[in-house]
Amino acid sequence: MIYNKFKDLQLSALGFGCMRLPTLDKYENIDIEATKKMVAHAMANGINYYDTAWGYHEGNSELVMGEVLADYPRESFYLADKFPGYDVENLQKKEEIFNRQLQKCRVDYFDFYLLHCINDRNVKGYVDPQYGLVDYLVEQKKVGRIRHLGFSAHASLETIKLVLDTFGEHIEFCQLQINWLDWELQQAKEKVELVTSYGIPIWVMEPVRGGTLATMRSDYKARLDKFRPDATVVEWDFRFLQSLPQVTMILSGMSNMDQLEQNINTFADSKPLTSDEMQTILGIASEMIKKDTLHCTNCRYCTTYCPLELNIPWFIRLFNEHKYGGGGFITNSAFATMPADKLPSACLGCQACEAVCPQEIKISEMMSTFASRMKK
Repeated sequence: MIYNKFKDLQLSALGFGCMRLPTLDKYENIDIEATKKMVAHAMANGINYYDTAWGYHEGNSELVMGEVLADYPRESFYLADKFPGYDVENLQKKEEIFNRQLQKCRVDYFDFYLLHCINDRNVKGYVDPQYGLVDYLVEQKKVGRIRHLGFSAHASLETIKLVLDTFGEHIEFCQLQINWLDWELQQAKEKVELVTSYGIPIWVMEPVRGGTLATMRSDYKARLDKFRPDATVVEWDFRFLQSLPQVTMILSGMSNMDQLEQNINTFADSKPLTSDEMQTILGIASEMIKKDTLHCTNCRYCTTYCPLELNIPWFIRLFNEHKYGGGGFITNSAFATMPADKLPSACLGCQACEAVCPQEIKISEMMSTFASRMKK
């Protein structure tokens, strides 16, 4: 197992994510015996970082991990949990929730604790001093119930910067969605550069994008096989992240023993990508994005001519994410607090934007399609 240094700690480079534990039938019904076997195998092979959260498996992840990890000496593992401030009602129950998390996990302290799932919609609650969330968590750190404080974010560069500037020295690490596809699609490259400029190490979530990067079109895979013929697509996913010196922790939500064993084998050693390999996989990502998404260069000619002053380039970026990601989590979060007259559904279809678009994007069609998808 590869280990990376964080302050005075040696953390396994592969972290055990507890959002996708094995289940019996429903998402909330965790297979405890299968989980125990997986954790035993993980411990035996050097994984020492376990990441759970209040909302995982409808609240049962903390309970199960508390039961499973109770079989091991407390000093043999590092446990991460998160505060669910994405629900504003929780901000007024911070002490109750934090104490309950400790009880559920059967521990006296958390090695790592994060402000969970910060995005452009919910960030106001996190940074609003009236809730005193960070003051409370900093106090928990002073009394030893939190060892290290950080945050996770599915957010824009502006929102991430706001959090970093607001919480300053109290933030010790930042967890972001990073993989070779999102390097361009979600501006992961720019986010890594921003966080690193503050001197903060990176934790990675969604390294295989919820499993969507576990496979690849045969012609794309053939291009990678020229470099590493025996490497699986998943191995490429992780080797890409091993190539980023800013990354300290890579989390993987493993649902069965086969996934766990494959990942342990990959993290037995570090094999960063060469410059040619990096160029090839990022080239594939760019081709995938251009093929499956709208290619906007953010020239903003469209916004100049839009009679409603809609933020069209931003909508295109969200449309691409919604289309490629197959879901609306990020989009729903972004649109939740926007006025109706600034949403895609407000588009008049006048095509003034299309007349000046250098990329000849059919913006009015995109806006109509986007509005229909969000309505559904």
